[in-house]
Amino acid sequence: MVRSILELRHLQTLLALVETGNLSRAATRVFLTQSAISHQVKQLEAHYGVALFERKTQPLRLSPAGQRLHTLAETVMKLVREAEREIARIAQGKSGTLRIAVECHTCFDWLMPSMDTFREHWPQIELDLVSGFHADPIALLADNRADLVVVSEPQPRAGIVYHPLFRFEIIGLVSRQHPFAAKSFLQPQDFAEETLISYPVPDDMLDIIRKVLKPEGIEPNRRSAELTVAILQLVASRRGIAALPNWSVQSYLERDYVLAKPIGKKGLWGALYAATGGAVAELAYMQDFLAMVRSTSFRNLRGVVPLLHPDPLP
Repeated sequence: MVRSILELRHLQTLLALVETGNLSRAATRVFLTQSAISHQVKQLEAHYGVALFERKTQPLRLSPAGQRLHTLAETVMKLVREAEREIARIAQGKSGTLRIAVECHTCFDWLMPSMDTFREHWPQIELDLVSGFHADPIALLADNRADLVVVSEPQPRAGIVYHPLFRFEIIGLVSRQHPFAAKSFLQPQDFAEETLISYPVPDDMLDIIRKVLKPEGIEPNRRSAELTVAILQLVASRRGIAALPNWSVQSYLERDYVLAKPIGKKGLWGALYAATGGAVAELAYMQDFLAMVRSTSFRNLRGVVPLLHPDPLP
């Protein structure tokens, strides 16, 4: 009988490699170095005498043997998570609340799948969204009006814990007939004579304003729209240009509705964090929800990458 060397860490690494398609991002996901990831893969390949990945493919592509281990990893890790949830229910009880407040307009689309999965796994936890715009969403935690707040910038406060979710590129959006369509990337001065179309939120919540235009003293004409599709319709009609998360407009880009341009040579990057109270962060269902948000986002949203704390932006 062949002795197995498989451990849970190998299965977690394999899942991370497949989900990210990239060695460095997988290493970030599982908090290992790239050399440690490579060592694990080589160890498995040496043990089984077969390659797990096709060589020199980007993103990484599984070999037939790798596909079989990936199926095993999905099955085993699902069972492990289910067992851990059940143990947590036994240890901590099944009741509780998870009231979520969201700072950004575009958060709801990606958050809903995670919430749906959470309801299946924790049916007796009261799950709800805190509606309305909140100038100081973190205050909701202190006032016990929310249990978790999704924010783009961690602001140090006593008793508040920030959990990194993911980071993403904010891309410039222009009409296919716009003169900027031929540019390889947009520069701050490109916005000076344009109308910037954005969500109706304060400027300090818009990375394009806070990180790019304000430091250069650029104040473009402004127009706002509540919905993403409305912003893109205005862009397509050459009423202005916009800057939105890449994952929020992917379906429109695939249809060539508008064109995407990096903002600056290295791109403009944003991030999302979940803020909780310190005690709440220790609850098993809260930890499980955070894990669901990360895994669901990496699986469903194109272009999101792991986020460490503090955030090492490119």
